[in-house]
Amino acid sequence: MTDAPAGSGAAGTAGTAQSAPAAAAAAEPESLWRNRDFLTFWLGETVSLLGTQITNLALPLTAIRAFHATDEQVGLLRFLQLVPYLGLALLIGVWTDRVRRRPVMLGANLVRLVLLSLVPLLYWWDALDLPVLLVIACAVGVASVVFDVSWMSYVPVLVRDPGHYVEASARMGTSSSAADVAGPGLAGVLVSALSAPVALVVDACSYAVSVVSLLLIRTPEPRPEPAAERHLLRELRDGLGWVMGSGVLRALALIGFCCNFSMVTVWTMFLLHGTNDLHLTSTTLGAVFATASVGGLIGALVSRRVIARFPTGRVYLVAQSALLLGPTLIALAAGPRPVMVSMFVLSFFTTYLGLGVAGVVIVSLRQALTPQSMMGRMTAAFRTLLFGGGALGGLSAGLLAGRIGAEGALRVAAAGSALVVIGLVVSPVSRLRSMPLAPPEEPRAAGAGG
Repeated sequence: MTDAPAGSGAAGTAGTAQSAPAAAAAAEPESLWRNRDFLTFWLGETVSLLGTQITNLALPLTAIRAFHATDEQVGLLRFLQLVPYLGLALLIGVWTDRVRRRPVMLGANLVRLVLLSLVPLLYWWDALDLPVLLVIACAVGVASVVFDVSWMSYVPVLVRDPGHYVEASARMGTSSSAADVAGPGLAGVLVSALSAPVALVVDACSYAVSVVSLLLIRTPEPRPEPAAERHLLRELRDGLGWVMGSGVLRALALIGFCCNFSMVTVWTMFLLHGTNDLHLTSTTLGAVFATASVGGLIGALVSRRVIARFPTGRVYLVAQSALLLGPTLIALAAGPRPVMVSMFVLSFFTTYLGLGVAGVVIVSLRQALTPQSMMGRMTAAFRTLLFGGGALGGLSAGLLAGRIGAEGALRVAAAGSALVVIGLVVSPVSRLRSMPLAPPEEPRAAGAGG
């Protein structure tokens, strides 16, 4: 962390001891509501996340509706959106630990803005086809890797008191959940009114808002101290070693891989099943996701109170179990269409509710257990596993749905997701009693003995 040492301000005129009120004021952590730069960053990211939710629905619907993409092609699209995390996150994590993060995030969002603006332009010029859409999806994924690896490492620069990490994570989680609620419904309306390619203009505008918010931040970001030697492979090994060497971080990463695999698999299969088998409209699909996502918003809003009241491990176990067991309700859905749609909503509501609470626990633990010098590489290691799981889940969804049909594939995915609960029960995270409040000491330089 970069906080100044205690007593480093101007010297008093009446001896070296601080007055009691001054000491109390210095000890009192600043509320995040008074942290202008965090609020600016939070606002920009909230708008950006809303746009991203629109893209998550509009891109596959563009492939399905405009180019009549097969199940396998839709799965490939989802795979290409996420596979850059699997191949590049660790390398980018090493790089972001060497540079200031804000300029990196600015560049990444400018790239995403331009790429998504190209989709409607190419569509209007009759120059858009499925291969071009796949390339743009993959390129947006690369820029997303750069941004996502950077922002989690950047938040501790704005929120310097580790005691506020849970609060900051809860606020970012609330934004993500609010975007989950508003985004799909808005996407469904926009796709119906404007067509799927044109709806992507809204996401491009959201990245413009994020760029402006980053430009308005004034908190100085210290330049990472240059190391005497830079060894890419060693730094990659250090990042993975930091995660895999900690029982808690390792368990969070491996369970997270399974959870992301499950969520993206189920989401992709449901989109195929709802569009091709049940012939649900874009508005209906958006309404299902938007209504269900209220669960995620509720989870993020109550997470701080729940974490404060109950043992951290128990909160994590219950929340992640809800996430993993939610898909069973889709597999069991039957009867008249209104009943089936209600079961779909309840399934995703349960999943998002668990995600809303578990996400705050997970991010807070990661930030609390990792020093700033390792934050980029830790985040990259997690991103590689989490989004790697999502990428493989999207690809598996398309292949399995093409082989046995989306409805049958959903049942297989729900059964596999439920089995992961066994891993949750034996996880060391589930045995945690409280949330760590301070990061450990900085790790020694690689090769420094010991």
